Amino acid sequence: MSAPGPGELIGTGRTADVFALPDGRVLRRYRAEAGDSADARGEAELMAYLARHGYPVPAAWPGDRPADLLMERLDGPTLAQAVTTGALSPGDAGRLLADLLRRLHAVPPRTAARPGDRLLHLDLHPENVLLTARGPVVIDWANATEGDPGLDGAMSALILAQVLLGMPPAYAEAAPAILVPLLHGLPPLTAHHLAAARDRRAADPALDAAAHERLDAAVALVRACAAETAG
Repeated sequence: MSAPGPGELIGTGRTADVFALPDGRVLRRYRAEAGDSADARGEAELMAYLARHGYPVPAAWPGDRPADLLMERLDGPTLAQAVTTGALSPGDAGRLLADLLRRLHAVPPRTAARPGDRLLHLDLHPENVLLTARGPVVIDWANATEGDPGLDGAMSALILAQVLLGMPPAYAEAAPAILVPLLHGLPPLTAHHLAAARDRRAADPALDAAAHERLDAAVALVRACAAETAG
């Protein structure tokens, strides 16, 4: 159950609530069910690191509580909203996601435990991109880690496919219009990366039964779209 917030509740996600603060910033507060996965200080440090390397993230600061993350308030629609309203085409959205992933993987990793490791978002989809006056800004770094960049692209494609397959038929039928440009803009998708992404999605406790039922269909859709990029 959410604790009382310090201001107006302006957003809620799977594990956190977002409140508007009087000073123009927002407070992202993890709920109790986030448990040990809540690391607001780690997120703030990562976003500061990314900002120093020119990657588009909100300005962020750790809050007074371990579950609190303070961020600048950003104005603009999400990438998902822009596609839904027709302000941006699905193809342009796919290319933008690919560009953001490539730019992220070009940032020097902080630890690089293995050769080739890069910073990974692991949840970079249209709801986590805000289109602001200064350009696209990537939010929600709760799942970020370092590892094989191929997994990051596979996760973005699989999450997007899974969501689109759960929407009205028109959206599901249009899925290749965004997935093909996304996958075309990334290194070739491998069976290993897609299998790893599927395992990670299957283990996500936030997925409901309907989302689990769509998982194999989403894998097949991503595989088919990847084949189009290779043709």
